[in-house]
Amino acid sequence: MLESPLPRFLLLRGEGTALLLERPATGLPTVLHWGADLGELSETDREQLSAAVSRQSSAGTLDAAWQVSILPQESDGWPGRPGTLLTRDGAPVFPRWRVTGLDPATPAGPEDTAERPTLVVTADDEAAGLELTSSFRIETGGVITVRHELRNTTAGLLTVHWLEATLPAPKAVDRVTQFSGRWTREKVPQTTPIPRGSVTRQTRRGRGGHDSTTLLIASVNPPADRDGELWAVHLGWSADTTYRTDRGPEFVTVLGAGELVRPGEIVLETGAVYETPVAFFAWSGAGLDGLAARFHGHLRARPQHPRRARPLVLNTWEAVYFDHDPANLLRLAEVAARVGVERFVLDDGWFMARRDDTRGLGDWLVDPAVWPDGLGPLADHVHRLGMEFGLWFEPEMVNLDSDVARAHPDWLLHRPEAIDLPAELSWRSQFVLDIANPAAYAHVLGQMDALVTELGIDFIKWDHNRDLVEAVHEGRFGVHAQTRAAYRLFAELKSRHLGLEIESCSSGGARSDLGVMAVADRVWASDSNDPVERQDIQRWTQLLLPPELVGGHVGPPVAHSSGRATDLSYRLATSLMGSAGFEWNIAECTEEELTTITAFAALYKEVRHIIHTGTAVHGDLRDAALRLTGAVLPDFSAAVYTVASVATTEDSLPEHIRLHGLDPQSRYTVRVRREIGPARHGFATPAWLADGEVTLSGRVLGTVGLQIPPLWPAQAVVLHLTRD
Repeated sequence: MLESPLPRFLLLRGEGTALLLERPATGLPTVLHWGADLGELSETDREQLSAAVSRQSSAGTLDAAWQVSILPQESDGWPGRPGTLLTRDGAPVFPRWRVTGLDPATPAGPEDTAERPTLVVTADDEAAGLELTSSFRIETGGVITVRHELRNTTAGLLTVHWLEATLPAPKAVDRVTQFSGRWTREKVPQTTPIPRGSVTRQTRRGRGGHDSTTLLIASVNPPADRDGELWAVHLGWSADTTYRTDRGPEFVTVLGAGELVRPGEIVLETGAVYETPVAFFAWSGAGLDGLAARFHGHLRARPQHPRRARPLVLNTWEAVYFDHDPANLLRLAEVAARVGVERFVLDDGWFMARRDDTRGLGDWLVDPAVWPDGLGPLADHVHRLGMEFGLWFEPEMVNLDSDVARAHPDWLLHRPEAIDLPAELSWRSQFVLDIANPAAYAHVLGQMDALVTELGIDFIKWDHNRDLVEAVHEGRFGVHAQTRAAYRLFAELKSRHLGLEIESCSSGGARSDLGVMAVADRVWASDSNDPVERQDIQRWTQLLLPPELVGGHVGPPVAHSSGRATDLSYRLATSLMGSAGFEWNIAECTEEELTTITAFAALYKEVRHIIHTGTAVHGDLRDAALRLTGAVLPDFSAAVYTVASVATTEDSLPEHIRLHGLDPQSRYTVRVRREIGPARHGFATPAWLADGEVTLSGRVLGTVGLQIPPLWPAQAVVLHLTRD
């Protein structure tokens, strides 16, 4: 038998992480290591490593090599959830893969311009009529992207029930962290022991949902902000997902994710291909902040990542809701420009018959009853004031009380009889428009394109306010086709209008994954404008997305989502640590409030380059009432931190706040930025806080820290550090 010309081992290295694969005599490559960089390994080193981690023999088990493959399956002797499940004409398909190609690529230049370390594995099963292409790539930041493509190469229909990306984690991991939540309380972390067996967590909402898994993180002990090893996976897909863990007595622990495919949704004719969403795997040796640094590094290196300063926004929703009065909105724009707002966004209520949320969706024409001269005068006024003009759409949705629904009931993404059950299947009085239908797609694109052209729209707030329920497209489940069509619509509008930016809003943060971020420019983290809730919503959203991509606005004194009243200073401090703005009728503010808002706008513009390009920093604080959120420039020359309370502190003498992430050899001047107003607290004021400034080394600030007073609930201090 001739020796295969393909290499036995393949090692991908970059950004402090590594992936080592071994090609067995038969079947797909197995994963020997995913995690910390192993350095250069000779062929002998690789052989010895393979021997060192090979499976021991055990009674009562299959005689197969159970080092997990890149697509684990029953033919490997794998007893966990298979990486793929296929049937042809109703009969099960058990692939026997033969590797036909291993195409490694390594960097050829400086790190910032190099081709990323990449491996493409090709395999086939001629008897089953299958071809598989699996791509692995270490992105900037050290995230490993994994994508599979499956082709049907023979006659007969091939049904894909699932096709998932997996990688192993060490047997030592014993905790799994994922996320849940609800409307106005998104991204709530849940840490539990990793369960035994093969376990899936699925979403069937047709969007990520407010209870989205977001990330699945495996760790030894509960994860910490700054320390410990973590292995994580995120699926870049904006609809139904499966996240999985496999933990058993005889095999390695596996993490994975894939699109949740409904029965009969993916059926491949001869020559057709199913391409999975991209799965993002990340290892961190520096806790949650190390994990965030990997994802942030990847996102910031993308060609489409926003490069210019993130504008200060005013959105009109909580300012006027559906009460659109042109004169009032023109005045609001003038006040916004006066205080330093850079982007003015007109929210819901401008289009046909839209006086409440029961009518008009799908008819993207300006309502002359409210805007007799159209939106041109407002858009022109906003532009003359030096601001960008943004407009709200909900392109994937439709009200039954709309011209488009009356004319084209067949354009709805629902089984026909469901339209007669609006009380059961409507959601906020709306249904879903089947934009995978070419005619419906052309309708939405045409109306949006015309308005962007006519008004010179700079920004779209793109909303998606409901789950997809009983979604049917051309007689089969339609979530997959709908999601792909939505991505195309985002991309086509942006290709027609260079410079147009789009925000992904989904009744808040229900669609904030890396799939939609491939075509969007920021997300709306939550419909909650309660800054106490926002402290954690933003912190956990920013575990995946850097702060410049996460919209967070200052609301009115009493939050519409919770009824909680908070000080202006706290609302401003919370907004500062993201992509900042206002969701408030500031035309009704007092002169004192406007003075503070103007000072805040100047502060945001002064420090946003730190927050939006810096390394995210948090603190493992003992007191559950305190939150530390920071950003340190890559060259360590400046930093911004906020220390915020969400409840009363446990002790009257709180713990020192250690400012992590600084250069230990440099000295820093720490200034309290009082533009937002003073923080209220009890008992004595530490001398440095009273003085408003202190100078210490990065080592002292990160090791000893600063004494803070017992902050009252919902109070915050903003610290700005500059290197001496």
